Amino acid sequence: MTESSSAQPSAAATPDGASPQAAATKPAPKAAASKASVPNAQSRVRAARLEGRGWLNTGGAALDLDSLKGKIVVLDFWTFCCINCLHVLDELRPLEAKYGDAVVVVGVHSPKFEHERDPQALAAAVERYGVEHPVLDDPDLKTWDAYAARAWPTLVVVDPEGYVVSTMAGEGHAEALDRIIGGLVETHAAKGTLDPEGSPYVAAPPAETALRFPGKAIALPGGDVLVSDTARHRLVRLAPDLSTVKTVIGTGERGRADGAAPEFNEPQGLVLLPADVAAAAGYDLVVADTVNHLLRGVDLATGFTTTVAGTGSQWRMDNGTDAALDVDLSSPWDLAWYDGKVVVAMAGIHQLWVFDPVACTVAPYAGTTVESLKDGPLDQVWMAQPSGLAADGARLWVADSETSALRYVEDGAMHTVVGQGLFDFGHVDGPAADALMQHPLGVAVLPDGRVAVADTYNGALRAYDPRTGEVATLASGLAEPSDVLASGGKVVVVESAAHRLAVPDLSEAAVSGQHHRVTRKRTRVAPGRLRLDVLFEPAQGQKLDYTYGSPVQVTVSADPPQLLAEGAGRTEDLTRELVLADGIEKGVLQVVAQAATCDAEAEHPACHLTRQDWGVPVEITGDGVSTLKLVLRS
Repeated sequence: MTESSSAQPSAAATPDGASPQAAATKPAPKAAASKASVPNAQSRVRAARLEGRGWLNTGGAALDLDSLKGKIVVLDFWTFCCINCLHVLDELRPLEAKYGDAVVVVGVHSPKFEHERDPQALAAAVERYGVEHPVLDDPDLKTWDAYAARAWPTLVVVDPEGYVVSTMAGEGHAEALDRIIGGLVETHAAKGTLDPEGSPYVAAPPAETALRFPGKAIALPGGDVLVSDTARHRLVRLAPDLSTVKTVIGTGERGRADGAAPEFNEPQGLVLLPADVAAAAGYDLVVADTVNHLLRGVDLATGFTTTVAGTGSQWRMDNGTDAALDVDLSSPWDLAWYDGKVVVAMAGIHQLWVFDPVACTVAPYAGTTVESLKDGPLDQVWMAQPSGLAADGARLWVADSETSALRYVEDGAMHTVVGQGLFDFGHVDGPAADALMQHPLGVAVLPDGRVAVADTYNGALRAYDPRTGEVATLASGLAEPSDVLASGGKVVVVESAAHRLAVPDLSEAAVSGQHHRVTRKRTRVAPGRLRLDVLFEPAQGQKLDYTYGSPVQVTVSADPPQLLAEGAGRTEDLTRELVLADGIEKGVLQVVAQAATCDAEAEHPACHLTRQDWGVPVEITGDGVSTLKLVLRS
C-alpha cells in the first residue's frame, strides 16, 4: 500500500537515541551501473513499547514485550482496507503453523480511513480475515510512530531477548522471514533463551448467522440471488425473500479443491456468462476466488466447480503467456461481463484484467500496477485496489476503493467521476467533482440509469446520476455495504458486517458533508536536491539475481508531476538524486521499488521478488531533510 508516514524521528529512543528503524539500517551507497547495493549490517536495537487502545484475540489480556520474552515476535503493521496487508496475513499463516508457539505474530492495527478507527469495525475485520494471533488496536498510531513505520504493511522481527533484528516493508518476504526465524530458533534454543511453549492467542467464540461477511451477489434468472458467503468460503443461493437458503456450493472449508464438493478461499465476485458462452465453456458462472488467486467455473445446476484461470500462486511478474491456467493472478475481487469478455478487478496489483472463457486466456486490460489515481489510455492509468465492477452498455463502471473513487472505462480510456486521490475521502454529496466517498467496494447500474455505489466505510448507499452530474445519498446507517444489485424490482444491498442482504429505504438521506484526509504526517523535505535511498538486504542464503539483467528497479513519479524537476522515471539503482521544483509547497512522491533474489547455494535455486509501493506525502520547507530513506528490507 502506498501511503507513508512522516520521516520525523521516533519518540521511542534506542540506547543511542536513534529511532528503531533508523538505528537498524544505514544508507545504501549508490549502486554501480552493473550491480545493486545493499545496506550494511544492522545495529543491536532494543524494541520499543507496544502502546494502543486495547487488545483483541488475547481474552482481554494486555500484552507487552516483557510478557513475550522468550518468543520470537513478528510485529505486523497493517490496516484492514489494505490488500497488501491481507496478502501478508496469508504469507504469515504457514510460518505461524511451522514454528508454533516459538513465534508470536502481533498485528498492530494502524488505521488509514476514519472508519478503521472504530473498534467494532476492527473486531469485525479480525474475524472476517481469519486473523489468529493477538492484535493491538493502535488508532492514534503510537506504536506505528515508535517503530517509525512508513508504509502498510511493515514487518518488524524482534528476537527473544527483545531486540529488533529486521524490518521490511510490503509483501513477498515469506522466504526471508522463514530464514530469519529459523536462524533465531536455532540460536536462542542453543542459548536457552527461547520459550517454545504457550501462546497468548485466545480465539473469539464462533458466531451463528446464516451468512458470515458476505461479499458480492448477483441476481439469477427466476428471482433467486447468489451470494458469495466470503468468511465461510462458499456460495449460497437465496430465494427472492433474501433469507431462505435454497442451495449451498462449497464445503465451507478454506481450500481450493475442484469437483462436486469444491473448496474456496474467501470468494468475492460472481458473474453469469451469456448462454452461448456458457455452452461453449462448459460452466455457467465465474467466481473470483480471491485468496486462492484463482478464477473458478461453476455449473449452477450441479455445483461442479473447475479452476479456469490462475495457478494458485500470487502474481509477482509477467511470465510471458496468456494461457489462463499458466498465469498467476493477484486477489481477483470482482467480475463483470463487458465487451464480450469477463473483466476482472485485480485488486492485488491495481489493474483490470480480461478473461476469455472460450479461448481460455487471461491478460492485463487496464493499469500499470502503480497504486494511485490517474486517468487516460488504459495501458497508462493508475488505479488503487479496484473492487467493484458493473457494465452499462459502452461503459464499465469501477469502484476504485483506495482512492475512494467512482470511475468508468469507455472507448479505450478511463475517466474519474468521483475521487481526489489516495489521501482524501469523506461523505459529501452534490456535484460529482466535489463529492467524496470512503473506500467503496461495490457498484451497480440501476434501471433508471443512475449508478449506485456501495460506499462501504461510510455505511451508505450512494447514487451518481450521469444526466445531472450529481451525487446523492440514498440510504445510510448500513453495516459495511460491499455490493449492490437490482433484483426483482428492488435495490438489494449486501450488508456485509450485518451478515445479510437487505432492501434499504431509498428515500434520499440528507447528509452533512464530511471531508477527511489521511492522518499521516507529511515528510518535511528541504527544497532543491533530495537524495532517495531504498534500503534492501537479501535474506540470509540469498543473493541479488543478475540472470536477466539488473535485479533492482526503482520508479519515481510525483503528484502533481510538476513537483519533480529532475529524477522521475525508472532506474536500476537503489539510490537516486531527485530535484524538487521551485514554487510547489507540497505533493506526493510515488516510489515503486522491486528487488529480485535467488537462493545462493541451492542445487535448483528458487527466485524471489520483493516489491513495494510508497506514496510519500511531502512538504517542502527550509528545515526539512535532504535524504529520504525507504526500507524495503533491512
